[in-house]
Amino acid sequence: MTRVAAVDCGTNSLRLLVADVDPSSGTLVDVDRRTEIVRLGEGVDATGRLSDEALERTFAVARFYAAIAVETGVRAVRVVATSASRDAADASRFTAGMQEVFGVPPQVVTGDEEAALAYAGAVRALPERGERGPVLVVDVGGGSTEVVLGEDPRDGGAVLAARSVDLGSVRLTERYLRSDPPAPTEIERARAEVDEALDVVAEAVPLDKATLLVGVAGTVTTVTAHALALPAYDSDAVDGAELPVPAVRAACGDLLGRTLAQRSELPYLETGRVDVIGAGALVWGQVVERVHRAAGLTTVLASEHDVLDGIAWSLATD
Repeated sequence: MTRVAAVDCGTNSLRLLVADVDPSSGTLVDVDRRTEIVRLGEGVDATGRLSDEALERTFAVARFYAAIAVETGVRAVRVVATSASRDAADASRFTAGMQEVFGVPPQVVTGDEEAALAYAGAVRALPERGERGPVLVVDVGGGSTEVVLGEDPRDGGAVLAARSVDLGSVRLTERYLRSDPPAPTEIERARAEVDEALDVVAEAVPLDKATLLVGVAGTVTTVTAHALALPAYDSDAVDGAELPVPAVRAACGDLLGRTLAQRSELPYLETGRVDVIGAGALVWGQVVERVHRAAGLTTVLASEHDVLDGIAWSLATD
């Protein structure tokens, strides 16, 4: 058993997982799992640069996470940075600051590497199922969306095809959804970009081969909580929840159409997601529709296990 700390710095959130991992038995036990909205990628889509304010928000949370790692006695730390850090011309400011905080250089991974980590984290935690066949894992982030098809974990779980596209809740909100609530013309422009990007995904990833669709990360788990009408966010209720496609479609449409004030009243929605969850829901809804049409799947599975878990497994098996 090895105690590790995985840190995932995305466009919208900075996340930590301290876990005890045992590769021999295939078990990962959470010690501490946290998410803080830092919006590192604020404005990056337009300017191509990280703002001083976004960096300071990120470093402040990073220092808190580093202290937790020390207090819990982790033996190895891996820091992974994704879309915002890939896009920013001055990403070196971020990497230097994170190395100073954690003592290890952060790794700015490619979209394909991010997809592989998401797949590894999600499939290891899948509930037992009767059908055997390829699994499609989709990670809807703040700046990008990863779509990866892989073998059934009982057949080894190898990645078969993957594609990362520049679709995310923060990116689409900043580009298109500026009204409150979003105007129909804004929604249509955003939806057109999502559909165009999904055409690119479908060229690389055979969506029709999927026997199970698994959605991961904050947008998907929030949509799931909304579809379940939870009285408060409950990770146990969300993790492994399997919903009919019409229920997911309805939840996505409702979140997209709400005003900011109406979203802020939802008890399971983090404050830092209120302004961007509509765009995230639009992306997830279009993905679900595309896979439903291609593969005929009628349900969607949500998972709390994602890139963070993949990072933790990579530390324990290196």
